[in-house]
Amino acid sequence: MQHKTWVIGTYDTKWDELHFVYSILAKARIPVAMVDVSTHHHDRKVDITSAEIASHHPTRKDFLDNNGGRGDAIACMSEALQEFMKGKRPYGVVGLGGSGGTALICSGLRALPVGVPKIMVSTVASGQVAPYIGASDIMMVYSITDIAGINQISYTILSNAANAMLGMVTREIEPFQSNKPLLGMTMFGVTTQGVNQIKDALENDFEILIFHATGTGGQSMEKLIDSGLINHVIDMTTTEICDLHMGGIMSAGESRMDVILKSKIPYFLSLGALDMVNFGGIETVPEKYRDRLLYRHNPQVTLMRTTAAENELMARWIARKLNRSEGPVRLFIPEKGVSALSVEGQPFYDPEADRALFETLRNELEITSDRRIISLPFSINDPGFTRAVVEEFKKINS
Repeated sequence: MQHKTWVIGTYDTKWDELHFVYSILAKARIPVAMVDVSTHHHDRKVDITSAEIASHHPTRKDFLDNNGGRGDAIACMSEALQEFMKGKRPYGVVGLGGSGGTALICSGLRALPVGVPKIMVSTVASGQVAPYIGASDIMMVYSITDIAGINQISYTILSNAANAMLGMVTREIEPFQSNKPLLGMTMFGVTTQGVNQIKDALENDFEILIFHATGTGGQSMEKLIDSGLINHVIDMTTTEICDLHMGGIMSAGESRMDVILKSKIPYFLSLGALDMVNFGGIETVPEKYRDRLLYRHNPQVTLMRTTAAENELMARWIARKLNRSEGPVRLFIPEKGVSALSVEGQPFYDPEADRALFETLRNELEITSDRRIISLPFSINDPGFTRAVVEEFKKINS
Protein backbone atom coordinates (compact mmCIF):
# COMPACT_ATOMS: atom_id res chain seq x y z
CA MET A 1 0.00 0.00 0.00
CA GLN A 2 2.86 2.38 0.64
CA HIS A 3 3.85 2.23 -3.04
CA LYS A 4 0.96 4.48 -3.97
CA THR A 5 0.14 8.17 -3.83
CA TRP A 6 -1.97 8.91 -0.78
CA VAL A 7 -4.85 11.37 -0.46
CA ILE A 8 -5.22 11.97 3.26
CA GLY A 9 -7.85 13.77 5.30
CA THR A 10 -10.99 13.41 7.36
CA TYR A 11 -13.26 11.51 5.00
CA ASP A 12 -16.23 11.86 7.36
CA THR A 13 -16.41 15.63 6.75
CA LYS A 14 -14.43 16.25 3.54
CA TRP A 15 -15.34 13.31 1.35
CA ASP A 16 -16.29 15.34 -1.72
CA GLU A 17 -13.08 17.37 -1.76
CA LEU A 18 -10.79 14.44 -1.01
CA HIS A 19 -12.50 12.19 -3.53
CA PHE A 20 -12.21 14.95 -6.15
CA VAL A 21 -8.42 14.99 -5.74
CA TYR A 22 -8.36 11.18 -5.65
CA SER A 23 -10.32 11.02 -8.93
CA ILE A 24 -7.87 13.31 -10.75
CA LEU A 25 -4.96 11.13 -9.69
CA ALA A 26 -6.81 7.90 -10.47
CA LYS A 27 -7.76 9.13 -13.96
CA ALA A 28 -4.08 9.66 -14.64
CA ARG A 29 -3.64 5.93 -14.01
CA ILE A 30 -1.22 6.21 -11.12
CA PRO A 31 -1.57 3.99 -8.04
CA VAL A 32 -3.54 6.03 -5.50
CA ALA A 33 -5.07 5.33 -2.08
CA MET A 34 -7.47 7.13 0.26
CA VAL A 35 -6.08 7.46 3.79
CA ASP A 36 -8.63 8.38 6.46
CA VAL A 37 -7.85 10.24 9.69
CA SER A 38 -11.45 10.83 10.74
CA THR A 39 -12.21 10.70 14.45
CA HIS A 40 -15.85 9.69 13.92
CA HIS A 41 -17.18 6.48 12.39
CA HIS A 42 -18.69 6.69 8.90
CA ASP A 43 -19.65 4.33 6.05
CA ARG A 44 -17.47 5.74 3.28
CA LYS A 45 -15.19 3.21 1.62
CA VAL A 46 -11.49 4.11 1.93
CA ASP A 47 -8.26 2.19 1.43
CA ILE A 48 -6.65 2.84 4.80
CA THR A 49 -9.21 3.37 7.55
CA SER A 50 -8.96 5.63 10.55
CA ALA A 51 -9.20 2.52 12.74
CA GLU A 52 -6.05 1.16 11.12
CA ILE A 53 -4.28 4.48 11.75
CA ALA A 54 -5.54 4.53 15.34
CA SER A 55 -4.14 1.05 15.96
CA HIS A 56 -0.64 2.55 15.71
CA HIS A 57 -1.10 4.78 18.75
CA PRO A 58 1.67 3.88 21.20
CA THR A 59 -0.61 3.58 24.26
CA ARG A 60 -4.29 4.30 23.42
CA LYS A 61 -5.14 2.13 20.45
CA ASP A 62 -8.86 2.23 21.30
CA PHE A 63 -9.20 6.00 21.54
CA LEU A 64 -11.77 6.12 18.72
CA ASP A 65 -14.15 4.08 20.89
CA ASN A 66 -13.70 6.24 23.98
CA ASN A 67 -15.49 9.57 24.08
CA GLY A 68 -12.69 11.80 25.29
CA GLY A 69 -13.88 14.78 23.27
CA ARG A 70 -12.91 16.07 19.84
CA GLY A 71 -9.67 17.70 20.96
CA ASP A 72 -8.47 14.55 22.67
CA ALA A 73 -9.37 12.39 19.67
CA ILE A 74 -7.52 14.69 17.25
CA ALA A 75 -4.45 14.73 19.49
CA CYS A 76 -4.47 10.93 19.67
CA MET A 77 -5.00 10.57 15.92
CA SER A 78 -2.06 12.90 15.35
CA GLU A 79 0.19 10.74 17.51
CA ALA A 80 -1.09 7.58 15.83
CA LEU A 81 -0.50 9.02 12.37
CA GLN A 82 3.09 9.88 13.24
CA GLU A 83 3.70 6.27 14.26
CA PHE A 84 1.91 4.95 11.18
CA MET A 85 4.06 7.09 8.88
CA LYS A 86 7.39 5.98 10.33
CA GLY A 87 9.25 3.75 7.91
CA LYS A 88 6.72 4.38 5.11
CA ARG A 89 7.68 5.78 1.72
CA PRO A 90 4.62 6.44 -0.45
CA TYR A 91 5.12 7.90 -3.90
CA GLY A 92 3.60 11.15 -2.61
CA VAL A 93 0.95 12.52 -0.24
CA VAL A 94 -1.76 15.16 -0.72
CA GLY A 95 -3.56 16.34 2.40
CA LEU A 96 -6.61 18.63 2.76
CA GLY A 97 -7.70 20.31 5.95
CA GLY A 98 -8.71 23.26 8.05
CA SER A 99 -6.69 24.32 11.08
CA GLY A 100 -7.25 21.12 13.05
CA GLY A 101 -6.85 18.87 10.04
CA THR A 102 -3.70 20.70 8.98
CA ALA A 103 -2.09 20.21 12.38
CA LEU A 104 -3.10 16.55 12.42
CA ILE A 105 -2.00 15.70 8.87
CA CYS A 106 1.23 17.70 8.96
CA SER A 107 2.33 15.86 12.08
CA GLY A 108 2.30 12.72 9.96
CA LEU A 109 3.87 14.35 6.91
CA ARG A 110 6.80 15.52 9.05
CA ALA A 111 7.50 11.87 9.92
CA LEU A 112 8.07 10.97 6.25
CA PRO A 113 11.57 11.12 4.73
CA VAL A 114 12.78 14.28 3.07
CA GLY A 115 12.21 13.96 -0.67
CA VAL A 116 8.83 12.22 -0.55
CA PRO A 117 6.49 14.72 -2.29
CA LYS A 118 4.15 16.30 0.28
CA ILE A 119 1.38 18.81 -0.50
CA MET A 120 -0.93 20.23 2.15
CA VAL A 121 -3.93 22.21 0.93
CA SER A 122 -4.97 24.23 3.96
CA THR A 123 -7.14 27.12 5.11
CA VAL A 124 -4.24 28.37 7.27
CA ALA A 125 -1.48 28.22 4.64
CA SER A 126 -1.32 32.01 4.25
CA GLY A 127 -0.30 32.57 7.87
CA GLN A 128 2.56 31.44 10.09
CA VAL A 129 3.16 27.91 8.82
CA ALA A 130 6.42 27.08 10.63
CA PRO A 131 4.64 25.01 13.33
CA TYR A 132 3.06 22.86 10.62
CA ILE A 133 6.10 22.42 8.36
CA GLY A 134 8.85 22.18 10.98
CA ALA A 135 12.01 20.79 9.41
CA SER A 136 10.17 18.96 6.66
CA ASP A 137 9.72 19.72 2.94
CA ILE A 138 5.95 20.10 3.02
CA MET A 139 4.51 22.31 0.28
CA MET A 140 1.62 24.40 1.62
CA VAL A 141 -1.18 25.55 -0.70
CA TYR A 142 -3.65 28.14 0.56
CA SER A 143 -7.19 27.00 -0.16
CA ILE A 144 -8.53 30.60 -0.52
CA THR A 145 -12.02 29.48 0.57
CA ASP A 146 -12.86 26.98 3.25
CA ILE A 147 -12.52 23.36 2.15
CA ALA A 148 -16.27 22.88 2.05
CA GLY A 149 -17.56 21.68 -1.30
CA ILE A 150 -16.49 21.90 -4.92
CA ASN A 151 -17.03 25.37 -6.35
CA GLN A 152 -15.32 27.57 -8.93
CA ILE A 153 -12.48 28.41 -6.55
CA SER A 154 -11.95 25.05 -4.84
CA TYR A 155 -12.19 23.26 -8.20
CA THR A 156 -9.18 25.20 -9.45
CA ILE A 157 -7.13 25.04 -6.26
CA LEU A 158 -7.65 21.33 -5.73
CA SER A 159 -7.03 20.57 -9.41
CA ASN A 160 -3.75 22.48 -9.26
CA ALA A 161 -2.69 20.57 -6.14
CA ALA A 162 -3.55 17.23 -7.72
CA ASN A 163 -1.74 18.12 -10.95
CA ALA A 164 1.29 19.33 -9.02
CA MET A 165 1.44 15.97 -7.28
CA LEU A 166 1.07 14.21 -10.61
CA GLY A 167 4.06 16.09 -11.92
CA MET A 168 6.16 15.14 -8.93
CA VAL A 169 5.30 11.44 -8.94
CA THR A 170 5.40 10.88 -12.69
CA ARG A 171 8.48 12.89 -13.65
CA GLU A 172 11.65 11.05 -12.68
CA ILE A 173 14.37 13.12 -11.04
CA GLU A 174 17.76 12.64 -12.63
CA PRO A 175 20.21 11.28 -10.03
CA PHE A 176 22.49 13.92 -8.57
CA GLN A 177 25.96 13.28 -9.91
CA SER A 178 28.13 13.12 -6.81
CA ASN A 179 29.50 10.32 -4.69
CA LYS A 180 30.95 12.62 -2.05
CA PRO A 181 29.81 12.16 1.56
CA LEU A 182 27.48 14.85 2.89
CA LEU A 183 28.76 17.35 5.45
CA GLY A 184 26.28 19.54 7.34
CA MET A 185 27.33 22.99 8.56
CA THR A 186 25.41 25.73 10.37
CA MET A 187 25.79 29.40 9.48
CA PHE A 188 24.50 32.87 10.33
CA GLY A 189 25.27 36.14 8.61
CA VAL A 190 27.77 36.95 11.37
CA THR A 191 29.62 33.62 10.90
CA THR A 192 29.43 33.46 7.10
CA GLN A 193 33.05 34.38 6.53
CA GLY A 194 34.38 31.59 8.73
CA VAL A 195 31.95 28.99 7.44
CA ASN A 196 32.85 29.82 3.85
CA GLN A 197 36.56 29.37 4.65
CA ILE A 198 35.85 25.87 5.96
CA LYS A 199 33.63 25.13 2.96
CA ASP A 200 36.39 26.17 0.56
CA ALA A 201 38.87 23.91 2.33
CA LEU A 202 36.65 20.81 2.34
CA GLU A 203 34.39 20.99 -0.71
CA ASN A 204 36.70 18.92 -2.91
CA ASP A 205 36.12 15.94 -0.65
CA PHE A 206 32.62 16.58 0.72
CA GLU A 207 29.21 17.65 -0.55
CA ILE A 208 28.56 20.51 1.84
CA LEU A 209 25.05 21.42 3.00
CA ILE A 210 24.83 24.74 4.82
CA PHE A 211 21.90 25.37 7.15
CA HIS A 212 20.84 28.85 8.23
CA ALA A 213 20.63 28.69 12.03
CA THR A 214 17.12 30.11 12.26
CA GLY A 215 15.54 27.40 14.41
CA THR A 216 14.23 25.29 11.55
CA GLY A 217 17.76 25.28 10.12
CA GLY A 218 19.18 23.35 13.04
CA GLN A 219 16.15 21.08 13.06
CA SER A 220 16.52 20.39 9.34
CA MET A 221 20.17 19.45 9.69
CA GLU A 222 19.42 17.08 12.54
CA LYS A 223 16.52 15.53 10.62
CA LEU A 224 18.90 14.65 7.79
CA ILE A 225 21.41 13.27 10.29
CA ASP A 226 18.67 11.19 11.88
CA SER A 227 17.70 9.81 8.47
CA GLY A 228 21.31 8.76 7.82
CA LEU A 229 21.81 11.15 4.91
CA ILE A 230 24.39 13.29 6.72
CA ASN A 231 27.27 11.53 8.47
CA HIS A 232 29.57 14.50 9.03
CA VAL A 233 28.82 17.74 10.85
CA ILE A 234 30.56 21.01 11.72
CA ASP A 235 28.07 22.86 13.90
CA MET A 236 29.78 26.24 13.79
CA THR A 237 26.73 28.34 14.62
CA THR A 238 24.84 27.22 17.72
CA THR A 239 22.98 30.53 18.19
CA GLU A 240 19.59 28.80 18.32
CA ILE A 241 20.45 27.95 21.94
CA CYS A 242 20.25 31.68 22.80
CA ASP A 243 16.70 31.91 21.53
CA LEU A 244 15.70 28.73 23.36
CA HIS A 245 16.75 30.13 26.73
CA MET A 246 15.94 33.82 26.32
CA GLY A 247 12.70 33.55 24.36
CA GLY A 248 13.92 34.61 20.92
CA ILE A 249 12.18 33.75 17.68
CA MET A 250 14.78 31.32 16.28
CA SER A 251 14.88 28.49 18.79
CA ALA A 252 15.39 24.95 17.54
CA GLY A 253 13.90 23.58 20.75
CA GLU A 254 15.19 21.76 23.80
CA SER A 255 16.23 18.74 21.73
CA ARG A 256 18.89 20.66 19.77
CA MET A 257 22.07 18.51 19.54
CA ASP A 258 20.30 15.34 20.72
CA VAL A 259 20.15 13.66 17.30
CA ILE A 260 23.81 14.43 16.60
CA LEU A 261 24.93 13.00 19.92
CA LYS A 262 22.68 9.95 19.57
CA SER A 263 24.15 9.22 16.15
CA LYS A 264 27.68 8.97 17.64
CA ILE A 265 29.16 10.60 14.55
CA PRO A 266 32.15 12.88 15.24
CA TYR A 267 30.70 16.17 16.48
CA PHE A 268 32.61 19.34 15.68
CA LEU A 269 30.99 22.43 17.10
CA SER A 270 31.70 26.00 18.03
CA LEU A 271 29.89 28.87 19.71
CA GLY A 272 28.89 30.89 16.67
CA ALA A 273 26.55 33.81 17.46
CA LEU A 274 26.01 32.84 21.09
CA ASP A 275 26.35 36.58 21.67
CA MET A 276 22.87 37.34 20.35
CA VAL A 277 19.16 36.64 20.81
CA ASN A 278 16.90 37.20 17.80
CA PHE A 279 13.65 39.14 17.87
CA GLY A 280 11.52 40.65 15.12
CA GLY A 281 11.24 44.37 14.52
CA ILE A 282 12.32 46.62 17.40
CA GLU A 283 8.71 46.92 18.56
CA THR A 284 8.53 43.16 19.17
CA VAL A 285 11.32 43.07 21.76
CA PRO A 286 9.74 42.06 25.10
CA GLU A 287 9.37 44.87 27.61
CA LYS A 288 11.76 43.21 30.07
CA TYR A 289 14.55 43.49 27.49
CA ARG A 290 13.94 47.07 26.33
CA ASP A 291 16.87 48.48 28.35
CA ARG A 292 19.34 45.89 27.01
CA LEU A 293 21.99 46.36 24.31
CA LEU A 294 19.98 46.01 21.10
CA TYR A 295 21.22 46.04 17.51
CA ARG A 296 18.88 46.58 14.56
CA HIS A 297 20.09 44.03 12.02
CA ASN A 298 17.35 45.04 9.58
CA PRO A 299 13.74 46.29 9.91
CA GLN A 300 12.53 42.73 10.57
CA VAL A 301 15.31 41.50 12.90
CA THR A 302 16.55 42.97 16.18
CA LEU A 303 19.49 41.37 17.99
CA MET A 304 20.02 41.49 21.76
CA ARG A 305 23.48 41.01 23.28
CA THR A 306 23.68 38.13 25.76
CA THR A 307 24.96 38.82 29.28
CA ALA A 308 27.54 36.99 31.38
CA ALA A 309 24.77 35.33 33.41
CA GLU A 310 22.94 34.19 30.29
CA ASN A 311 26.18 32.85 28.84
CA GLU A 312 26.82 30.84 32.01
CA LEU A 313 23.31 29.37 31.71
CA MET A 314 23.87 28.37 28.08
CA ALA A 315 27.33 26.97 28.79
CA ARG A 316 25.97 24.70 31.51
CA TRP A 317 23.20 23.52 29.15
CA ILE A 318 25.73 22.77 26.39
CA ALA A 319 28.06 20.95 28.78
CA ARG A 320 25.24 18.78 30.12
CA LYS A 321 24.37 17.77 26.56
CA LEU A 322 27.95 17.06 25.50
CA ASN A 323 28.74 15.14 28.69
CA ARG A 324 26.31 12.47 27.48
CA SER A 325 28.19 12.00 24.21
CA GLU A 326 29.50 8.59 23.21
CA GLY A 327 31.18 9.63 19.97
CA PRO A 328 34.09 12.03 19.39
CA VAL A 329 33.39 15.66 20.34
CA ARG A 330 35.56 18.68 19.59
CA LEU A 331 34.36 22.01 20.98
CA PHE A 332 36.20 24.96 19.46
CA ILE A 333 36.31 28.18 21.50
CA PRO A 334 37.03 31.40 19.54
CA GLU A 335 38.58 33.48 22.30
CA LYS A 336 38.50 36.77 20.35
CA GLY A 337 34.81 36.72 19.48
CA VAL A 338 31.96 34.34 18.66
CA SER A 339 30.58 36.47 15.81
CA ALA A 340 31.44 39.39 13.55
CA LEU A 341 29.59 41.66 16.01
CA SER A 342 31.49 40.67 19.15
CA VAL A 343 35.08 41.28 18.04
CA GLU A 344 36.89 44.33 19.39
CA GLY A 345 35.47 47.56 18.02
CA GLN A 346 32.05 46.08 17.16
CA PRO A 347 28.72 46.71 18.96
CA PHE A 348 28.59 43.39 20.86
CA TYR A 349 32.21 43.41 22.04
CA ASP A 350 32.00 42.26 25.68
CA PRO A 351 35.02 40.28 26.91
CA GLU A 352 33.43 39.72 30.34
CA ALA A 353 30.33 38.09 28.85
CA ASP A 354 32.47 35.95 26.55
CA ARG A 355 34.73 34.96 29.43
CA ALA A 356 31.71 33.69 31.38
CA LEU A 357 30.74 31.50 28.45
CA PHE A 358 34.23 30.12 27.90
CA GLU A 359 35.15 29.54 31.55
CA THR A 360 31.86 27.85 32.40
CA LEU A 361 32.35 25.46 29.52
CA ARG A 362 35.89 24.70 30.63
CA ASN A 363 34.67 24.02 34.17
CA GLU A 364 31.54 22.04 33.31
CA LEU A 365 32.59 19.91 30.34
CA GLU A 366 33.95 16.51 31.37
CA ILE A 367 37.10 16.06 29.29
CA THR A 368 37.92 12.58 28.01
CA SER A 369 40.10 11.18 25.25
CA ASP A 370 37.12 11.56 22.89
CA ARG A 371 35.64 14.78 24.30
CA ARG A 372 37.90 17.80 24.09
CA ILE A 373 37.91 21.59 24.13
CA ILE A 374 40.18 23.38 21.67
CA SER A 375 40.64 27.05 22.62
CA LEU A 376 42.13 29.33 20.00
CA PRO A 377 43.30 32.98 20.24
CA PHE A 378 41.19 34.03 17.25
CA SER A 379 37.67 35.16 16.42
CA ILE A 380 35.32 32.67 14.81
CA ASN A 381 35.81 34.21 11.35
CA ASP A 382 39.60 34.41 11.54
CA PRO A 383 41.49 32.16 9.08
CA GLY A 384 43.63 30.90 11.98
CA PHE A 385 40.51 29.60 13.72
CA THR A 386 38.99 27.96 10.67
CA ARG A 387 42.30 26.32 9.70
CA ALA A 388 42.43 24.66 13.12
CA VAL A 389 38.85 23.38 12.69
CA VAL A 390 39.69 21.95 9.27
CA GLU A 391 42.91 20.30 10.49
CA GLU A 392 41.14 18.59 13.40
CA PHE A 393 38.25 17.55 11.17
CA LYS A 394 40.62 15.96 8.66
CA LYS A 395 42.58 14.23 11.41
CA ILE A 396 39.48 12.46 12.75
CA ASN A 397 37.84 11.83 9.38
CA SER A 398 40.95 10.65 7.52
